[in-house]
Amino acid sequence: MNEDIRGTPRVLLIDADGEKQGEMPISAALDAAREAGLDLVEVAPNSVPPVCKILDYGKFRFEEQKKKAETRKKAKRVELKEIKVRPNIDDHDYEVKMKAIHRFFEEGDKVKVTLRFRGREMQHTNLGMDLLERMRQELDGIAKVEHEPRFEGRQVVMVMAPRA
Repeated sequence: MNEDIRGTPRVLLIDADGEKQGEMPISAALDAAREAGLDLVEVAPNSVPPVCKILDYGKFRFEEQKKKAETRKKAKRVELKEIKVRPNIDDHDYEVKMKAIHRFFEEGDKVKVTLRFRGREMQHTNLGMDLLERMRQELDGIAKVEHEPRFEGRQVVMVMAPRA
């Protein structure tokens, strides 16, 4: 910006109205910027010759910050949704859970399936693993398993993500 622009004797100048003024010495470009009461800002330093524009630097920085904030706001954050099931789940309840999982994948979220064992169900952990394997096979076309089913105390956890 202004006197900090070094390394080149000539620049391509664009005035405050956005019109190309042509190639000129850096001193003439600085004089034009002072005359307009604005700053000379290097907008394309890697081009030959470098492109400089006459503008209000404070306003320029503010606009850049607004653009960055807007892109951050539009970016979709992937959330981790949790579905809790039991090993002896009924068919209809299973279908409702699967419908919810499908909806989460359509929204682009990951799903954590938590299978909780209570009491004597711990003697039949194979039933729970069969249930998770059934879920995995049904969702194979739209989702991939990110974390394989693993025991965490009295529950088994599996994380799935939508296929891109």
